[in-house]
Amino acid sequence: MKLAGKDIQRLRNQSVELETKGKTWFVDGSISASGAGKNWATSFKTIQEAVDAAASHDWIKIAPRDIPITSTDPVSYAETIIIPNTKPFLTLEGVSRGRTQGGLPQIKIGAGSTAVLTIRAPGCLIKNLGFNGGSSTGGGILLDDNGTTKVAFGTTIQDCHFKNCAGATSADTGGAIQIGSDGGAWQLRVERCSFFRCMGGVINKGTGQARPVDIVIEDCLFYTNDTALVDCDIYLMGGDGVDGLVIRNCTFATRTVPAYAGTSRYIKLTGCTDGLISGCTFNCLANVTATELTWGTAGTAAFIPSAVGIAGCYGVSTTRGETGEIGNL
Repeated sequence: MKLAGKDIQRLRNQSVELETKGKTWFVDGSISASGAGKNWATSFKTIQEAVDAAASHDWIKIAPRDIPITSTDPVSYAETIIIPNTKPFLTLEGVSRGRTQGGLPQIKIGAGSTAVLTIRAPGCLIKNLGFNGGSSTGGGILLDDNGTTKVAFGTTIQDCHFKNCAGATSADTGGAIQIGSDGGAWQLRVERCSFFRCMGGVINKGTGQARPVDIVIEDCLFYTNDTALVDCDIYLMGGDGVDGLVIRNCTFATRTVPAYAGTSRYIKLTGCTDGLISGCTFNCLANVTATELTWGTAGTAAFIPSAVGIAGCYGVSTTRGETGEIGNL
């Protein structure tokens, strides 16, 4: 069959579209100067350069910066990054050697009140990256969604390490992963992430334009070497709370309840509805023969409303034969 000229041109246009949609870009902060970003030999030097060059559906590969052999701390990307609403379905992936601070590319800012990464586009994937808040108060990742000019629904955050992520005063002002004061950011999924010494872990600041819906947090680890630096591991009671919440198979390893502020708790979910906490463990006493902590609307370990169920969750028991199982008490 002989193709007409217009059919040949249409196929050529489709070929170009297939070649350009879903490009891969490369970032290596250890090179001397930025290239075109099309392979490791011509990498961009900064992550924001790659984001600016990328289009919808593109994939950005990020290498860890070179570390001196005698160093005990990663060499970081010292930048703040914004994914604008014109870049939906963008992926930022670190080329990592595991979910540990020294094993994956780390982004760190040492001062200011701007988040390390701000997402304003839907369907983005963030994986295998480290976020270190340093001495800043902007937190780690900000989901900035006003429902019109910027949206952040459908974000997935996988296998990331968060350290020293804080807000200005307490968890309600910022932390590692934070939904902004406008709310929104539906269909957020956070999985297999580590939160070390963060004032707040997963945070909802407010519900100015919409309540966040369909929030899943699973297989995550919250821990610290100093309970006085942690305020709340999961704080979702900003504004009217969230709707449709699952917290599953998470470990809250801070010994006793976080103690940054006077009302610090492992979890605060006041106002949340249609939720379930399942398969989680807490490193605090939860048996009747000791000073038992509670999980309920005014719990001493967590604020859990009756609209959020607890199933198969355990604290520490000091007595043989007691399981330390917890519930909405």
